[in-house]
Amino acid sequence: MKAHDGMYIDGAWRPAAGRDVIEVVNPADEQVIGTVPAGTAEDVDAAVRAARAALPGWSATPPAERAARLAALRDALAAREEEIAGTVTAELGSPLAFSRTVHVGMPIAVAGFYAGLAATYAFEEKVGNSTVYHEPVGVVGAITPWNYPLHQIVAKATPALAAGCTVVLKPAEDTPLTARLFAGAVDEAGLPAGVFNLVTGVGPVAGQELAEHPDVDLVSFTGSTAVGRRIGAIAGAAVKKVALELGGKSANVILPSADLARAVNVGVANVMSNSGQTCSAWTRMLVHHDQYEEAVALAATAAAKYGERIGPVVNAKQRARVRGYIEKGVAEGARVVAGGPGSPRERGYFVSPTVLADVTPGMTVAQEEIFGPVLSILRYDDEEDALRIANGTVYGLAGAVWAGDEAEAVAFARRLDTGQVDINGGRFNPLAPFGGYKQSGVGRELGTHGLTEYLQTKSLQF
Repeated sequence: MKAHDGMYIDGAWRPAAGRDVIEVVNPADEQVIGTVPAGTAEDVDAAVRAARAALPGWSATPPAERAARLAALRDALAAREEEIAGTVTAELGSPLAFSRTVHVGMPIAVAGFYAGLAATYAFEEKVGNSTVYHEPVGVVGAITPWNYPLHQIVAKATPALAAGCTVVLKPAEDTPLTARLFAGAVDEAGLPAGVFNLVTGVGPVAGQELAEHPDVDLVSFTGSTAVGRRIGAIAGAAVKKVALELGGKSANVILPSADLARAVNVGVANVMSNSGQTCSAWTRMLVHHDQYEEAVALAATAAAKYGERIGPVVNAKQRARVRGYIEKGVAEGARVVAGGPGSPRERGYFVSPTVLADVTPGMTVAQEEIFGPVLSILRYDDEEDALRIANGTVYGLAGAVWAGDEAEAVAFARRLDTGQVDINGGRFNPLAPFGGYKQSGVGRELGTHGLTEYLQTKSLQF
C-alpha cells in the first residue's frame, strides 16, 4: 500500500489542509492499495483561487500555444500508458487489455483531437457588421466519475483548456490514483501554474464545495441523475452554467429484418463491457414477439461466455446495488436465464453476467439504471410498440437499432428520444458529440461540441 499525500494546486504538490484520507481498494481482491487526502473546503478554495489567478494569462494565451501545451499533455499521457493502464486495473478492476485499449487509448486520442482543434478553431468570426468572439467561460469545476476514470477527466479538462478556461478537478473517490497520474502529466507538459488543479475528496464535502464556490463559472459533472439534479439546483441559484452527463437506460431495438444472432451477440457484449458500468450501455434489449425465445436463448449462451472475462464492479456498495436489482427483477416476475444474484467468487466485488427474460416495461429493472452486467430482454408487438417502450423512461442518453436495411434502422433511430444511437453495430466515435435528452443531462461532451460548452460569445457591432 502506498500513502499518497498532497493536492496538485497552483503548479505544485501541496500538503492537504486536513489529515483525513480516502482508502483506495482493489475491487478484484478487496485489498487496500493506497490512500489519498480527503480534501476539505479549504483545499477547494485554494485550488479555485489558483485557477482564478491563472485565468487572465491562460485565456490570453494564443490558441496555437495552448494547442502546443495540449499536444505535450497528450504525449505525456502516451508515455505513461502502461502505468495508467495498470493503475486503472488496480483501482477499478478492469481487465488489463481493456484498460490499455479503452481506458487509456481512447482518452489519448481525445486529448490529441483537442490539441488539434485548439489550433484550428475559429475563436473569432464576422457576421454582417459584427465581429463575434468566442471567449472562455472562466473557471471550470470538473467532477468526474469512477467508471472511465481517465476518459472522463480528459473529456472535460482538455476541451476546457483548449477554450482558454482554467480547471479544478474533483475525481471520484474510488479512482483517484488515475487522476493523480493525469496531474503528473499536466505538470510534465508544462502548463502554467494554476491552469489545472487537482483536489481529491468525497462528493458531499469537496464536490459540493466546488459546485457551490462563487468563483467557479461552470460546473461540469458526470454521474447519477440524482446528484446531477442537486448540482443543477446549486448552479441555478447562482446563475452559473452547468454541463451534466447523467444516467441512462438505453434500448437496443432489434427490428424483425435484422440479423438476430449478430444483434444479440453484440448487444450482450455491449452490456458486459466494463462490467456493465457504462451509462450508455444497451441494458434493455427489445425483440419482436415472433423472435423472442430465440433471442433469449442466444443471449443466455452469449452471457455465459463472459463469466471469467469481465472484472468486478467497483466496490461492495455497487455489488450490493446490482444484486438487489436482480433480486427485485425476479420478485417482479422476470426470469433469470443466465447468471443471477449469487456470488461467482469468494473474494472481490464480482457479479455474474446476468440476463433477465420476461421483463415488462413497468418493471424496476426496465426503468432504473442498474450499472452492472445485467441485461433485460423485453418483447414488442410492432414498431410503434417498440418505439413506445424504447422512449418510455426518464432517460435518453444512447441506444442502438438493428435492421436488415440501414435506411429502415435510421428511420427508426430518428424517432428515438436519445442523444446517440448506434446503427447496426456502429462503433463509438469519440469525436462525435455525446450527451443526453430528458434526465440524461444537459450539454454535450467530445468533438467540437465539447469545446463550445466551455465558450461564451461576445459580439461587437461596427
